[in-house]
Amino acid sequence: MHRREKVLVAMSGGVDSSVAACLLSEQGYDVVGVFMRLGPGNVPPPESRVLDHAGRLAAAGRERHRGCCSVADATDARAVAGKLDIPFYALNFEQDFAHLIDHFADEYAAARTPNPCVLCNQWLKFGKLVEYADAIGADLIATGHYAQSGMDGDRPTLCRARYLTKDQSYVLFGIDPRVLRRTLFPLGRMTKEEVRAYARRLGLTLHDKPESQDICFVPDRDYARVVRARRPEAFRRGQIRHVDGRLLGEHEGLPHFTIGQRRGLRVAAGSPIYVADLDPATNTVTVGPREAVLSRTPTATRVSWLCEAPSEPIRADVKIRYHHKAAPAEVVPLPDARVCACFDEPQLAVTPGQAMVFYRGDEVLGGGWISNREG
Repeated sequence: MHRREKVLVAMSGGVDSSVAACLLSEQGYDVVGVFMRLGPGNVPPPESRVLDHAGRLAAAGRERHRGCCSVADATDARAVAGKLDIPFYALNFEQDFAHLIDHFADEYAAARTPNPCVLCNQWLKFGKLVEYADAIGADLIATGHYAQSGMDGDRPTLCRARYLTKDQSYVLFGIDPRVLRRTLFPLGRMTKEEVRAYARRLGLTLHDKPESQDICFVPDRDYARVVRARRPEAFRRGQIRHVDGRLLGEHEGLPHFTIGQRRGLRVAAGSPIYVADLDPATNTVTVGPREAVLSRTPTATRVSWLCEAPSEPIRADVKIRYHHKAAPAEVVPLPDARVCACFDEPQLAVTPGQAMVFYRGDEVLGGGWISNREG
């Protein structure tokens, strides 16, 4: 008898990952559900099992504090696994996730604006999670992301979701091609409405569960609070200056600001102004008109490719943040895994610390991390 392929499904307790698990089970895969415990309060219900860092079964602890992904989420994920009659594990990523939050704070302290969701995918969902897949002998891994994976000959490919309003390929650019080769995205050709309708038909109580809109460890959107708790030394009073040199006022710490910010500046210049530069060396916030926030040749570092790394400039559509519409540019490779994106038209609020992702049509070619607004 032919062995069914075993697939490890990351189940967050939301409707997307739950439906992904249901679809794969329906398609005949040998599905194993896992919940990523990211904080000290995210202990799963006693009916579930916990894997330690070596992939062995370990006893679940007792809840002490509420963490980043709630106990209620773990309960929802376990309930879906129970309905499917599939094994369900909770993976303790608390220590790894703490490193990710530290990195988030370090980036803000260095006057950069990080994207922790990209790193969570790169380090945990498609990093540590693969180690657990190997530990239990899983052939494949799957998530509820809206994206599509495939093959171009012998090369694995990552593409946008069929419906661009939900596309999440931007946050997945850092997947190792060897991992992408064994990754499934069951929702890649579905709309959110179709996903909720499928969950409703199955009788899943979470079919109308609200969608998470914010960084999971900053649900109140108070990023400065998180940074202050870990890097209080980053909050030093400094000057707010106009690009023309005028002193407009003072600020209480660079982590309160990001490039392109217009609201909450608490200074006036007689016309609309935006944050144009953050200088940690002088602890200065520079503001100016909209033109001061336009960039044409930003650079990115730590670039990784899902295709053969180009040795000559290539044409691509380049996306500089999650909600940015990818814009046409010439991508020029530079030494030390860097590139310069020469946009056909200047782009607004290119922000150091954010991801820069390159597309050819719907295919993700690669990406890196914005280091400078101009090359």
